[in-house]
Order: sequence, then C-alpha cells, then structure tokens
Amino acid sequence: MHKNVLIIGGTRFFGKHLVRRLLAQGHRVTIATRGQTPDDFGNAVQRLRVDRRDKAAMHASFEHKRYDLIYDQMCYCPLDAAIALDVFAGKTGRYIMSSTIETYRHLMADIVRPLREDDIDLGQVSVDYNYPWRDPALAEASYAAGKLQAEAVLMQDGRLPVATLRIAHVLAAQDDFTGRLASYVSRVQQGQVLTHSPGAGRSSFLNVDAIVDAMLWAGEADFLGPVNLACHGDMSAPQLHQRIARLLGKPGLLQVASNDGQEHSPFDYAHDYLMDTSRARSLGHVFPALDASLDQLIMDLHAHLQATQPEVQNA
Repeated sequence: MHKNVLIIGGTRFFGKHLVRRLLAQGHRVTIATRGQTPDDFGNAVQRLRVDRRDKAAMHASFEHKRYDLIYDQMCYCPLDAAIALDVFAGKTGRYIMSSTIETYRHLMADIVRPLREDDIDLGQVSVDYNYPWRDPALAEASYAAGKLQAEAVLMQDGRLPVATLRIAHVLAAQDDFTGRLASYVSRVQQGQVLTHSPGAGRSSFLNVDAIVDAMLWAGEADFLGPVNLACHGDMSAPQLHQRIARLLGKPGLLQVASNDGQEHSPFDYAHDYLMDTSRARSLGHVFPALDASLDQLIMDLHAHLQATQPEVQNA
C-alpha cells in the first residue's frame, strides 16, 4: 500500500537513498529541511522548508498535515524529541527515529557480550533539558547522550508510536560526510602507521544499502521501541587497516598505543563494542554479511581518492 511519508532530513548521506527507494516503491514523499542542502529529486518530492529545532515553525508547518509514516533523521537531543512529540502526536501512524550504536557507549567497558536493546532501560534514563544541546562546540561530545535522551523522551511520553533504529557504525564511500572509512584508505595509500589501542576492540558495522533496507522494513512493520541494526560480522580498527592494505597491495603498518584508554582513530576501541541483532532477526529482518560489500567500498574509495588527491597517485 502506498503511503504518505515525511522525512525530516533526507538530503544527504543515507537519507538520500531512503528517499529514492521510497519513491521507487510509489510512496508520496515530503522532505522537511532547512533548505541549505540541494537535492536532485526534482518534482518527485514535496518540500517543506523548516528548522526542526524551531518549535513554533514546526507547529506552523505541520498544524494541518497528517502522515502515515515519519522518518526523523534529525532528532539529536531531548529538545528535538520534545518538539516531535508536541508537533506530531496524533498526526502519524508510525514515527521512526534514526538512533545510533553510540547510545551504548557508556556500557562498553561494563558489558563484555554484544549489547542488547534491553541493556538500557529507557524508562529510567534521566533527561536534562537544561544542558546546552544546541551549542555547536559540544555537538560531538554530546552526541551519544543526546541520542540516548532523545529516545528516552519519546518512550517515556508515549504519545507517538515510536521505533528507534540503533544504527551500527556506518561504512560508506564518497557520500559519507564523516570521512571515517576514507581516512583508513588514505592512511594505507600513504603508507602511514595505524596507532591503535592495546585492546583492539571489535565493533559492529552497517553499509548504506543495509541501513535503507532496514529502514524500509521498519516502516512496514509494527514493532515499537529500540532495535539494533548491524551486519553479520565484526571488525577491529587494526583488522580494517590490514584488510585495506591487503586489497591495495601495501603494508598494513600497526603500532600499539601506550595509553590503553585513548582512541586513536575512528572505530578504535579499548574494548569490544558490539550489538546483538537478535531482536531484529526475531522480528523477521535479515542482515547481510559485513564481507559482502566491504571490499568494493574500499576499492571505490581508493579510486576516488586517487582521482581527487594528486599526492595519493604518487604514493
């Protein structure tokens, strides 16, 4: 059945792919953004220009609108979640928030098995509305706590039919604004040493296609609450570095850091940082293997970096 779908965000990273897949399925799609990032959707989507952090503007934009399904790509903190509750309660059949593995960050050293959704009791999470969540200087430091407290606000209130998708670390090619996988490829290309924590903890990952597949599945399902999303398989930072080196035919130079508690690159952890995907699988979703797309992503980034960075061509 075709649906009336709102995506808050949707103009970059995996949000763009979600829009395209929804359109291909015949859904009516509206994207709500600040209008600062151009898109190539043409007349296929409806557009609303609004700052989702502005409560009054959100009320004005959505006062008389109803949606079968809402994907909120831009819910980063409890203030965002509170606005979503006030604006969309009673106006949608399903609300899906993009969350993150980082909600578990505070448990990494304490739980040695893969992390499960019920390791966090959202009903007991304390919410701090007075913290300066909007301060750009604190965006990175407050990301994990912001996502966790946003989930807590939505679940504790109960006015929206909410599912929160805890997305594993994303591995993507050129359109990844974080540049994390690209930083590994570039390091190998230039023969640089990867300094990593002594623990060399393994972590969970997901590629863009797998994220979009899971988001579409979640949009059609009826489960509520958090669900972990991750590919089958895991990897540590040194393993990723050496895999890239093998593919590129270069040495994978490693060095153990002297400070056990320090992270020295993306995906480098002192302890395993894994998610258990049993809940998603029990609800009927099948995840691909991590190995299925990783090598192609690496080679795509290798070619892209060679074409765009002259110094890489001579490395």
